[in-house]
Amino acid sequence: MSKGTATGRWLLLFHQIPPKPDYFRVKVWRRLQRIGAVPVKNSVWVLPYNDQAVEDFRWLLEEIEAGGGEGSVCRGDFVDGLSDRDVEGLFREARTADYAAIARDAKSLTRKAAPVDVARLDHRLAEVAAIDYFHAPNRQKAGRVVAYLEARARRTELPEKHRVRAGGPAGRMRGRTWVTRRGVFVDRIASAWLIKRFIDPAARFKFVAPEGYSPRKGELRFDMFEAEYTHEGDRCTFETLVRRFRLHDPTLRAIGEIVHDIDCKDAKFGRAEATGVERLLEGIARKHATDTTRLRLGAVVFDNLYRSSR
Repeated sequence: MSKGTATGRWLLLFHQIPPKPDYFRVKVWRRLQRIGAVPVKNSVWVLPYNDQAVEDFRWLLEEIEAGGGEGSVCRGDFVDGLSDRDVEGLFREARTADYAAIARDAKSLTRKAAPVDVARLDHRLAEVAAIDYFHAPNRQKAGRVVAYLEARARRTELPEKHRVRAGGPAGRMRGRTWVTRRGVFVDRIASAWLIKRFIDPAARFKFVAPEGYSPRKGELRFDMFEAEYTHEGDRCTFETLVRRFRLHDPTLRAIGEIVHDIDCKDAKFGRAEATGVERLLEGIARKHATDTTRLRLGAVVFDNLYRSSR
């Protein structure tokens, strides 16, 4: 989007995304949901114009283009067809559905709901409120339900004891070559840190094309096609490694939830730290094209995150 003298109340994103792979289309859709955009037509999404909307759409447009798609962002007003009131109604309808889902999930929790479940609902509510641009009517109702759960959790919360022990299978990994795709980002950076720090301190890393690589004897692949360690079910690669190597450390589990929320774009765990960690890793990736540098600087991020969470 050029910096001209454009005026208008709305910011629009037009995009064309390749039909395959499916995960990329889903990823873009989830990002649009998270920033609060609503569709006004196939492949046309709108946000109220503000600086944050410009930044969000520009970041997303870069991702779309990097994934082989194309698009544009423009500022303007609706003249025919949809009115401003119609567009505002689309936003209220979307947020009304979000609040209803939160209230429904809150009511479904048992009387012995874990505090972490209540915290996730509270985080979801805050995320929806942040993109409730036109004050959907049932916001207060959802807030009251979550507040009731929080009060009940405070009355019943008991200290939780954690057991931390070294992962059994990790002891057999020493000095292996770990192979992954070039252009490492969130899950691969985090997984490499986990491997080096907790699984194979003498690990060496190799970066290859996304597909078609035949591993040599003794090499282990992660977060790539046909890898020994990659996404399993709805788990990201970091979570898979923690589970497969039996790393019973609640701090690693928490970091895994952060990595999952960033990588899978589904806000499954609602980790408040995810946005900040993602921005740090985006900054590293934008400034440094070399994978080894990304791993080195990313390791600093995760080392400090691990220390601050213990």
